[in-house]
Order: sequence, then structure tokens, then C-alpha cells
Amino acid sequence: MGVLVDFGRALGQLGDPRFLRILGWSLLVTLAGLAALFWAVMTGLGAVLPETVTLPWLGSVTFIDTLVDWAAVALMLALSVVLMVPVAAGVVGFFLEGVAEAVEARHYPHLPPARSLGLAEQVGDALRFFLIVCAANLVGLVIYFSVAPLAPVIFWVVNGFLLGREYFQLVATRRLGRAAAADLGRRHFWRTWVVGTAMAIPLSVPILNLIVPILGVAVFTHQYHRLAGDAET
Repeated sequence: MGVLVDFGRALGQLGDPRFLRILGWSLLVTLAGLAALFWAVMTGLGAVLPETVTLPWLGSVTFIDTLVDWAAVALMLALSVVLMVPVAAGVVGFFLEGVAEAVEARHYPHLPPARSLGLAEQVGDALRFFLIVCAANLVGLVIYFSVAPLAPVIFWVVNGFLLGREYFQLVATRRLGRAAAADLGRRHFWRTWVVGTAMAIPLSVPILNLIVPILGVAVFTHQYHRLAGDAET
């Protein structure tokens, strides 16, 4: 029941100006990154593929290059669902502290300020999380194609585990330090995995997956304070 309450509180704060500002920056950076990747792929294909192909009996054919371009567009659109997970998660990692501070300012104003994560620490954590999620989803691509009917479930379970573990530890680190936060995360392993999986499900929905990481940080901020005994009744 507490998890549903925390989801409700996180959803209720999505209109917070601090959340909207972070969402705006996340959207801008994420779309810019995907656009740069798309441009790089299309430019690479354009440099490798000839403009015309000569076929027996048909002579010079020009439409093959166009077909390959459209196939590349379709492939990038399909992959964007998978790519959006590490990109969005990594980008929001840079703004995690702002989300947690906004939640605590509204719901836990009686608590002393948390330890501020330095810029180098935030960048390091965000890059580490980004690389972990990237690696897991690249490996997952092989599994998705080999057991296609189970691909959505595998996607949700794998990313749910990663989101739950990383977001909870990152939030808890602000209050406890790394060692104690990791220990608390291990003691509540199944809880963080279940909550993370619930957030991973809408990650497969374009546009909505930009909001999920912000919502996830907010939910896990509430979850941490609930476990610490600070949560509102």
C-alpha cells in the first residue's frame, strides 16, 4: 500500500516547476542525443552506399539507396524504444539531486539538508548508470530477438532491476553515504526490484519514457524516507 501512496505523491508533484524544468532539460538533451545518433548513422550509410547500383538486365538502379535509407529510418525508430531507456535514465542522473530536493522540500521540510553531491560525483554516477543500462540493453537485444514473445517481459524485468537498484542507492547515498546506502538496498532487494519493474513498464512507451526516470527518482525518494521512518502517514 505504501508503494501506491508514494506513486500517487510522485504523480501529484509532476506539475512542480522544478520537475518541469528538469523534464524540459531532459527532453532537450535526450532528443538532441538521439538526433545526433540518427544523423551519424544516416551519414555513415550515405558515405558507404553508392547512389546507383548496376544490375544485370536492369542497368542502373537508383531506388535501392532510397530503400536502404527508409529501412534505416525504420530501424532507428524501433531501436529508439530501447535506446531511450539508457539515454533518458543517464540524462536524468545529472538532475537526480534536484528531483530529490524538490520532493524533500514539499514532503519532508522538517529534515536537515542532505549531503550535496559534487558535480564530479553526479557526472560519474550518471555516466556509470548510463553505461550499465546501455550494456544490459545491448545484451538484452540478443535475447529479445531469440525469444521474441518474451521480449517485453525480459525488457521490463532487466530494466526494473537496474532502475530499482541504481535509483534507490543514488537517493539513499545523499543521506547515508555509499556504503550504508548499498547495504540498505541489499536488505530491501526485492522491494526495489518490484518498484523498479513497475516503472520500467511505461519505459517502452515513447515520450512517456522521458517522464518515468523523474517519476522514479521521486518514488524512490519517498521509498527511502519510508524505510528511514520519515514518511508522512
